[in-house]
Amino acid sequence: MANSINERRVISVVVMNESSVLARVTALFAARGYNIESLTVAPIPESDMSHITIATKGSAKLMEQITKQLHKLIPVYKVIEHEEMVEKEMVLVKFPIAENLSDIAALCATYNGGIVNVGKEMVIAQVADEPKRIKHFIEAAQRYNPCEIVRGGVVAIER
Repeated sequence: MANSINERRVISVVVMNESSVLARVTALFAARGYNIESLTVAPIPESDMSHITIATKGSAKLMEQITKQLHKLIPVYKVIEHEEMVEKEMVLVKFPIAENLSDIAALCATYNGGIVNVGKEMVIAQVADEPKRIKHFIEAAQRYNPCEIVRGGVVAIER
């Protein structure tokens, strides 16, 4: 890996599912002035632990320091800085209802998604794909004048 300061990094942290753990984990980034671009947290099924996925930008040296400090936090069980991973992100997009519903559905299908809700005046689409493809989907969706866009954040698993 290059030692670029702006290199994108994805880190997974397995923690005890208890209050204030997330605040302590994110404080390590804030203390160094590094922005978290994406943060997802969910309980691990059939356990008392949670999985935190953090996407950020930084140098290899900085990530190594943060990883070492994350290991020192009491409720942290595992820290992985992903190199070979499968990562996905979800986005929900609300469009005004129009005659181009089939075009919106086709666009969504191209990005592993589809229409998930249709109302009288709007349609909601969902897409789940790699973060770069989510960015491209959002750019392509602009031609249909979206009313609202909500991104869900990155989840990743080591290959």
